[in-house]
Amino acid sequence: MNYRMQQKVIIVSFLFVPVALLLLFLIYPTLQLFRYSFTSWDGYSPSFKYIGLNNYKQMLFDFPEAWHAIRNNVIYFVLHAIAIPLEIVMAVLLTRALRGSAFFRFSVLMPYIINGIAVAYMFSYIYNPINGPLNELLKAIGLESWIQSWLSDAKIVNYSLVVVSLWRYSGVHIVLFLAGLQSIPKDLYEAAEIDGANFWQQQRYVTLPGIRRVIEIILFMNVSGALLQYDIPLVMTNGGPGSASSTFGLFSLQTAFTYNNYGLASAMAVILLLMIIIFSSLQAWIVKDRSEA
Repeated sequence: MNYRMQQKVIIVSFLFVPVALLLLFLIYPTLQLFRYSFTSWDGYSPSFKYIGLNNYKQMLFDFPEAWHAIRNNVIYFVLHAIAIPLEIVMAVLLTRALRGSAFFRFSVLMPYIINGIAVAYMFSYIYNPINGPLNELLKAIGLESWIQSWLSDAKIVNYSLVVVSLWRYSGVHIVLFLAGLQSIPKDLYEAAEIDGANFWQQQRYVTLPGIRRVIEIILFMNVSGALLQYDIPLVMTNGGPGSASSTFGLFSLQTAFTYNNYGLASAMAVILLLMIIIFSSLQAWIVKDRSEA
């Protein structure tokens, strides 16, 4: 065996395991997902019937509950997007040589490390209308008029859940922004300061362009995270009251595992995948640096 053949054998040997795992746990399930979306499979029968595009037609035209769930997903995305400027400000402050900044850098990541189910149960206790810490705090400081049934009022339940999502995921966003800020050469700030730029001008003309790639990543995480959101509403409200807090991901899971309609649930998953691709491509085009063209 010559040297070139040995190289090829080594390369194929190293690539075989990851490629096999990719095919087994990603490509094959995705192909099966598309296949099941054209069937009426109930999840346990040994055979199933192909029904063409009926699942997609039902999803698009006969399922108003699904579109209501998507509206709830939009609330998650919009409020997370609004929080991005605050996350950038926090990251900028944590890059400064402030007392305790190292402790805060660690602290902001802690909510993301904690198990999501534990976070949901913790906030279920905080939001408890009977002796819950939040309502008790409002009562103690004389704001009884602000006391709410945070998880049983259809008008505010989604905002209560989004607060939990923000508490859990904003920390990892701040850490990513910190990494982006630390990659910007200090010479750029010094040059901007010599040219007379104040603090806010430095942030606009140096910091924001320097972390544009990080902003793109955060926006993609917001799009995919908002559309795939299910664990927090599942544990805290199970989509209630009624279906007021149900998200598209939760609705898909309930369609499959509660109503045993795996064909329709597969079609919903395919539509969800397409929405993630479309919205991610759209936001990438919006934030694209036109100066590179």
